Amino acid sequence: MPRTIEHPRSMRPPAICRPDGQTAAAGDLSFSICTLVNDRAQYDQMRASFRAGGFEAPGTEYLYIDNTGTGQTCAYRGLNALLVAARGRHVVLCHQDVRLLTDTHDTLVARLAALDRLDPAWALAGNAGGVSPGSLAVRITDPHGADQHVGHLPARVMSLDENFIIVRRDARVGFSVDLSGFHFYGADICLNADVMGHSAYVVDFHLLHLSGGTKNLAFDDMEARFRDKWSRALAPRWMQTTCSLLRLSGDTLGRITGRLAEAPYRKLSRRLPSAAGWTRRDTALAMATSASEPAAVATPPPATAEVAG
Repeated sequence: MPRTIEHPRSMRPPAICRPDGQTAAAGDLSFSICTLVNDRAQYDQMRASFRAGGFEAPGTEYLYIDNTGTGQTCAYRGLNALLVAARGRHVVLCHQDVRLLTDTHDTLVARLAALDRLDPAWALAGNAGGVSPGSLAVRITDPHGADQHVGHLPARVMSLDENFIIVRRDARVGFSVDLSGFHFYGADICLNADVMGHSAYVVDFHLLHLSGGTKNLAFDDMEARFRDKWSRALAPRWMQTTCSLLRLSGDTLGRITGRLAEAPYRKLSRRLPSAAGWTRRDTALAMATSASEPAAVATPPPATAEVAG
């Protein structure tokens, strides 16, 4: 039977599971290791790898969503739910088929501390991502090659590969609720972080990813939906606030053109009947005074006594 994917706006929240009957962690945690699981044996091996590398209680918690049944929670919705449930200062969103090699808990702590010093506004970190058109930053072993090290790390990136993403929990970033599926969510959360003023980096934390990724029809469909959503979100636009009119554009020429058009367009918009916020001060004062005066109440004439005939 083919698996179905829940709509991202579904009201039923995905169930958060904790291995070995663990209860929700309390106190100060360094890491929450969070995963979508459709192969429990793979997940158990991943968790054993992390525990051997020093990611153990009391400073680490493990959470997962069980996707082994017929109804799957998509990555966008499932990982958002895990971000809400996580209690660690750093939330590690990883695939069930990653394994630690020689880098350990202490290695990652050192890399993130260095990132704090380099850029206090960072929100996301990972082991592979896109720096600019045609340029990648990579630190991984996977089917594409062993011990890959591309770029000077840490490297600021515009996207992160989904196999291993670290989210600084106090940055409060997440995935788009109007997208669903299992592709491009690494790029999506990076764009959401960028809009909020945060940054993303690839750091020197070497691990093994057993999969080299898959491009199929679902990938192509998700790519089109991702492009449509972010083309709308990042499109140049006029922004009308209650006290200003702004032209927003990502390119320099668009900003210059917008600034030249703002003044005459603003004057025109003030004369529109619907532009209540642009009402002239004297007119507004008269309207306010009129509204504060009690309305005249019509009183009936005095009653006339009937005369008995």
